[in-house]
Amino acid sequence: MEILIRRTPDDVAQTAADIIAANLRPGAVLGLATGSTPLKTYQELIRRCEAGEISFKGTKAFCLDEYIGVPPEHEQSYHYVIRNEFTNHIDINDSDVHSPNGMSDKPWIAAQEYEDAIVMSGGINCQLLGIGTNGHIGFNEPATSLRSSTRVEVLHAQTVKDNARFFDTIDDVPKHAITQGLGTILRSNQALLIATGQGKARAVARLVEGPVSASCPASVLQLHTNATVVVDEDAAMMLKDSQYYRRVEEMRPSWRGIDGQPKY
Repeated sequence: MEILIRRTPDDVAQTAADIIAANLRPGAVLGLATGSTPLKTYQELIRRCEAGEISFKGTKAFCLDEYIGVPPEHEQSYHYVIRNEFTNHIDINDSDVHSPNGMSDKPWIAAQEYEDAIVMSGGINCQLLGIGTNGHIGFNEPATSLRSSTRVEVLHAQTVKDNARFFDTIDDVPKHAITQGLGTILRSNQALLIATGQGKARAVARLVEGPVSASCPASVLQLHTNATVVVDEDAAMMLKDSQYYRRVEEMRPSWRGIDGQPKY
């Protein structure tokens, strides 16, 4: 796992955009997260696409999760959010942007179909992730199986509280979701987790320096063969070995790309 510490959230977005851009090629499959943290990254990718610096033509995208019972046209459904905040502003075909069917009357079947669709696409090349204050990634809450696949999950009370800012009242926040599993995320070619702000510092420290444990689902990234964590100074404030992580980046071999792959 590579830990990249940046000065500001804007710097985090620049680095995250660099990593995603390095994964772009026809046929590439991107995993997309929603929430507040990825917004600056998406804005930077939109800017680069509009400037002709990068292109998403021929790529596919899979959202990380979706609320159950929220119709796709609802402004808080992730089907709507990812289009409003990102994919409607880049040159990707809308038919190639996928999200779980949260309106299915058999959500457990919809979850399996989504997992199958990811596999049929060839798997995810680069999976963008945020992290919750309780260490969740996607809607994989504490006690999630470390080998879980896409499935129905009950939202933790802390997650409901954290997401209440997007709804009129906390009672309006859905209590169930379909989420890619931790095992699904581990099968991505590269996992890219970004975090900013002091509020994420404890979760980041548990992810990076704590034990691999279902009590902190994000810690499963320690088992990923190519995971990159990009954080700002505030989110890195509780890391004990931050100076070592900086040194590792400084000493990165010249042949190794930011996507973790050889350049040559």
